[in-house]
Amino acid sequence: MSGKGKGAFTGLGGDRQTPEGRARAQGTEIGWTVSGYLFSGMLAYGLIGWLIGRALHASLLLPVGMLVGLAISIGFIIYRYGVQGALTQPETSAKGAKGDDR
Repeated sequence: MSGKGKGAFTGLGGDRQTPEGRARAQGTEIGWTVSGYLFSGMLAYGLIGWLIGRALHASLLLPVGMLVGLAISIGFIIYRYGVQGALTQPETSAKGAKGDDR
């Protein structure tokens, strides 16, 4: 018995994950999330534009809805990974640095 329980086989590496591997996996996860936001925003607002366009007999609303969805998705991505990510990172400033500047 290995003491790891009755779980599924996790691969030959076991629990030996390197920090570089974790960072690469996190980067891939963020990339898929961003792609999903862009695609789903275009799809959802394109569908809304298509429905309104069919009701009003205006075929131009489908591409307009897709562009609006893309713009909203980009804004949300910037908020989520730009502004919010900057707030959660520790601040590195020269105020706390010690050295020859005393």
